[in-house]
Formats: sequence, structure tokens, C-alpha cells
Amino acid sequence: MSKLPLGLSAPTQNLQRLLAIRCVLVLALLAAIGFAYVSGELPLPYLMLSFILTGLTAISVVTWLRLQQPWPVTEGEFFSQIVIDIISITLLLYFSGGASNPFVSYYLVPLSISAATLAWHYTWMVALLSLAAYSSLLFYNLPVPALAPSAAHHHANSGLNLHIIGMWLNFVVSAGLITYFVVKMAAALRQQENQLVSHREDSLRDEQVMAVATLAAGTAHELGTPLSTVKVLINEMQSDYRDNKALSEDLALLKSQVDQCRDSLHQLAQQAGQYQHAQPQPLRAYCNQLIDKWLLMRPQVKADINVSSSAPDIDITLHATVDQSIINLLNNAADASPGQVDVAIDWDTQALRIDIGDRGKGVPVEFADQLGKPFLTSKGKGLGLGLFLTHATLSRYQGTVKLYNREGGGTLTELRLPLPQPQKTIATTADVQ
Repeated sequence: MSKLPLGLSAPTQNLQRLLAIRCVLVLALLAAIGFAYVSGELPLPYLMLSFILTGLTAISVVTWLRLQQPWPVTEGEFFSQIVIDIISITLLLYFSGGASNPFVSYYLVPLSISAATLAWHYTWMVALLSLAAYSSLLFYNLPVPALAPSAAHHHANSGLNLHIIGMWLNFVVSAGLITYFVVKMAAALRQQENQLVSHREDSLRDEQVMAVATLAAGTAHELGTPLSTVKVLINEMQSDYRDNKALSEDLALLKSQVDQCRDSLHQLAQQAGQYQHAQPQPLRAYCNQLIDKWLLMRPQVKADINVSSSAPDIDITLHATVDQSIINLLNNAADASPGQVDVAIDWDTQALRIDIGDRGKGVPVEFADQLGKPFLTSKGKGLGLGLFLTHATLSRYQGTVKLYNREGGGTLTELRLPLPQPQKTIATTADVQ
């Protein structure tokens, strides 16, 4: 399947919120600098501060224009925007008193945003960058005496005082707590949300499967009489045209197909109870029987079958619906390119792996993100139920189906199915006796 970008709406929305926070920050800083300039109480390098705010405003405008574009925002891009804010705040603080500026606590804002929205490694980088910026401002800054804490606690031979050191220690502790606990809580919330989404999808899929099952039961009941009629007519035609060799061969093939349909309908009513009485069988024999059954159903298909000879000999018991799911995938490949279907089967003690390749038209891009939904088909025939039921069945047993466009044309279908592990029995005293 064509590798399409995943939906990244959350980072996009987070960047929109970050841009709004940045705009509020710029307006607040402009108001504070304007008040300081008018009052004349703070000797600040107003020109340099204006350049920094102008640059931050320009970056905000570019970010707003970028958000109007269709491509998604990545976590890396969102992280870079947070870094821009940290650098801008650091420059502003450098020219306005450094760590003695009460505004230095703003470093906790981008750190909190990062902890709530980004992966843990991004958050730790933001924490380290903020801590490094704060620490450097303790020693490198343009001092503003009016912003410095009271000199009552000032040491005669020290450029730092206990108040500033206490603020720095408070920031270190706060940054560590936010980075650790907020990241943990945000990850737990995201995991819970993903579980809720998964449960909703499972519930919707189960409802769709029930609807399809009801439709299948009614259709199976209705098809019994027409198939019986067709079989009677074929028998009569075989009797009437016994001397026509070519027609007799076609009628024999047609009769085998009708018998296969009748047997499938008959098994449909029995498969629900077959699993409870099914006996374990060698996995190699299971795969060979499944391939033979499919080739009998699709005699016109030219298939290159490769069953691994080095795979271990193990016994398995699989539900009959798994058989049908695998056959559905094989039929999809046969429909796409009956002249060339490549099937590779391999397994170990943990999982069964089946790769099915065809040389059809491949997976249309417009269907790439909708595969596995009911009544969706890119073929000229069919109801679009095969792949949906296959996904639903294999998901029930923790299996997966992935489709890729092959180089040179066609589709590669990868099926991965965990194998049930044998149950370990513990011998008791009664068993030994």
C-alpha cells in the first residue's frame, strides 16, 4: 500500500494554540516595555528589545501562513517552534536583567506545553535547554538595578544573592517535576484515549459484522433452490451432449463449481460448531489443504506456490473463519491477475506468515486509507465485503493484513497470524498414580 502520511491533526492544533499564546506574550511584552519607556523608570535597551519582538512577530506571521497550508505539522516542527520561543525569551531576558527579571519564570510555560503534547525525549530536551538558558542568565546579562532583588541579603563579594539562587533552585525542582509527572500523565491520557478509540472501532466493526452475517444467512438460504436447479440442468445437459467432448468438459467444470458452492453453503451452517470438535493438525498439511481447496475453486489461476520446507513441524487448531479469510485474500489476488499469483508461506512456533503477490493494478490511492471497510471495492465486480471480513476475523485473533503496491505493478498482501501456543499441563499426584 502506498505509504501515505498519517493524520497529524493534534500537532497542528497544538501549534495553533502555541501561536495564540505567543501572540498574547508579544502583546504583553509590548505593553510592559511601552509602560517602562513612558514612565522612564527602567533604563532598558529599548531598540534592541524592539528588534527581538519584531523578529518574534515576523516568525509568528510566517507560522500563521504555514498553518494555512495543507501539509500536516510534525512533532519535530512543533518542537522547533518551542525552541524559538525559548531562544526569544532568553534574548529578551539577557537585555533586561537576566535571572533577576521576574519574568524568568516564563520558562515553565513552554516546558509545560512540551510535557503535555510532545514525546518524552523532546520534553527532556526542552527542559535541558530551559535550564541551560536560565543558568547562563545568572552570569551573563545586562543588569538592571531596578529589577534586582533587595540588597539586604546580598553578599559583599558575590554577584548573586540568596533570592536569585533560591529562584533558580525553585526552577530546577519545578522543571524536573513537570517534565517527569506531566509527561507520565499525558502519556497515560493518550493511551487511555487510544484504548477508547480502539473500543469504539471494535464495537462498530462488530455491528457491521453482525449485519453482514445476517445478510449472508438469508442469502445462503435463498441460494439453495437455484443451485439445486442448476445442478439438475447440468446433469441433463451432460446426458444430452455426451458425445460432444469439448462441451462435456465445460459442463464437468461447471458442475464442480456448483458442487463447490453447494458444499460451501452446507458448511456455512456447520462451521459454528466445528471448532469445538476440531482436532489439531500439522500446519504444513493445513496450508497444503487450503491451497488445494483454493486451486480447485480457481482452476484458471496460474499460481507459483512456495511453502517453506525448513519451517518447523507443529500442530495447530484454527477456526474455520480463518480458512475463509486466507482464501478471500487469495481470491483477491486471483481476481487482480489470474495469470500470475505468487504465494509464499512460512511460519515458526510464534506466527504464520503468508505473502501473496499479484500483477494487477495495485491499490488505488483514493482507497488506500479506507481499505478494510465494508462495501468498498476497487474491482468491477464484488460487494467489497471480502477484505472487510478478513480484517475483522484476523483482528479477532490478533492477526494483521497489510497491502503494499509492488514495484513493477501489482499488490503485495502480507498476512501475519500469531499461532496459538500449546497449553502446558501440570501433572498432579492423581495423574501419576
